Amino acid sequence: MGSKPDTAQAAPQQDETLLKIRGLCIEGQADDSWMDIVKGLDITLHRGEVLGLIGESGAGKSTVGLAAMGYARPGCRISGGSIRFKGIDLASASEEERRVLRGVRIAYVAQSAAGSFNPAHKLIDQFTEIPIKHGIHDRATALADAIDLYGRLQLPEPEIIGFRYPHQVSGGQLQRAMTAMALSCRPDLIIFDEPTTALDVTTQIEVLVTIRDIVSQFTAAAIYITHDLAVVAQMADRIMVLRYGELVEEAQTQRMVSAPQQDYTKTLWAVRSFRKSAAITANNEQPLIEVDHVTAAYGALTVLHDISFVIRAGQTVAVVGESGSGKSTAARVITGLLPPVAGQVLVNASPLPGDYRRRTREQLRHAQMIYQMADTAVNPKQRIRDIIGRPLQFYLGMTGVQKENRICELLDLIEMDPDTFIDRYPGELSGGQKQRVCIARALAAEPEFIICDEVTSALDQIVAEGILKLLDRLQRELNLAYLFITHDLATVRAIADDVIVMLQGRIVEQGPREEIFSPPHHEYTELLLSSVPEMDPNWLDQLIKNRNNTGGMRSVSTS
Repeated sequence: MGSKPDTAQAAPQQDETLLKIRGLCIEGQADDSWMDIVKGLDITLHRGEVLGLIGESGAGKSTVGLAAMGYARPGCRISGGSIRFKGIDLASASEEERRVLRGVRIAYVAQSAAGSFNPAHKLIDQFTEIPIKHGIHDRATALADAIDLYGRLQLPEPEIIGFRYPHQVSGGQLQRAMTAMALSCRPDLIIFDEPTTALDVTTQIEVLVTIRDIVSQFTAAAIYITHDLAVVAQMADRIMVLRYGELVEEAQTQRMVSAPQQDYTKTLWAVRSFRKSAAITANNEQPLIEVDHVTAAYGALTVLHDISFVIRAGQTVAVVGESGSGKSTAARVITGLLPPVAGQVLVNASPLPGDYRRRTREQLRHAQMIYQMADTAVNPKQRIRDIIGRPLQFYLGMTGVQKENRICELLDLIEMDPDTFIDRYPGELSGGQKQRVCIARALAAEPEFIICDEVTSALDQIVAEGILKLLDRLQRELNLAYLFITHDLATVRAIADDVIVMLQGRIVEQGPREEIFSPPHHEYTELLLSSVPEMDPNWLDQLIKNRNNTGGMRSVSTS
């Protein structure tokens, strides 16, 4: 497998410059006025080079990435500067000139694959559309190329998976399919906007290696936007740190990682230090939730195999495992969205009907869910008061002043000022604020138990730490139980009391957090732990070398 180019070598000559941005200014609309969100940014990018853009939510990373295509999202405008791609100024080019380049010479891999694919068309048809439309491939060649790229990106059954619809594959698989689609025309410049956010650590390794190899193989350039500092250390030759639309610091990766100069950069490097205190829960206490020998299937395909675990009041149980291991399927069984083939789910020792439609409103109320992508989990046409107010009315019968007061109390509980936020729409909130609204919506039902499905994976590390602290405080104040589904082992270390490790629909290991993270490990747990990126820029190359020397570690027994 390929390795990262030597960043110490001499910079490419000027005629190899692919992207040159000077004095980029972007404004965003606020009511009837415009405000600066990117303030005079300069970027130079050469062929074969990967530039990392990092910074907390609202820093302008994605806005800059889109601007590299000459695009400003609705409510924004490029107000100054030049964006020269291979000599063409995209800031002043016509829309037709930009359209010819986008998707062909410049490609974009979005963070939310679920929100980027057309749900009415198969993956393969969406892959082949652009190369066929632009005369790069005929359909047969485009189909063969799709299968080749699906295989390179470690998608299962690459000859078949493209003929599924987006909803028929996992989030991680969908993200890889979108990466393949962006590569279909072999672009010169690729903007990767959090491309591995939805991936488990083992799959992330394979995708990162593939992205790096493709950038090198096709002598492309890439802008890699991420909030994961350890990932950007593996991918980028050079890193730019942004805050409030301005450059804070720029340096070669090795120097940036080992000796950041600015206080803000040092703060980014120091986040995710939070660790919850262990829950005081007696093992002989009656379980709140009990999953008892559950087997579940989608049609003829069995996806959960005789799994059992318990969750007690005030406790956080984390479920980890790679994409397709059964984590989210277990949550679907608990919530009644997928009736089990065998076994049952009990709440306070009382069996729940397998189908949510047969559960009483009170049974539904006690178990709520917070979803991974807050963008797609809330109705963009509803105000915050309506989003939080709906469960108050549905579950508790609240109306009028009583409902209004409770909405304000819930906003206070999630540390969002009611006077400021109650009448805003989701589009007027940051990612972290939207996730807090989703937490308030779950709390509105006054549940005993909440399923948190990858709730911090789409957030930068500073915002994610704030969400974890909020969930911890709410748990202590309200004695909530959490089932925390995640592929982020740093999050598991921060918030879990007990850990369940799943592989191919089976539980391969479970127990207290400290026990699971202390050797000896099950071989699959060892694989997960060894796949967590480290800040050392040479970590990925060393990992690949070690695994190649030992014949790889992807073949793991579930027994």
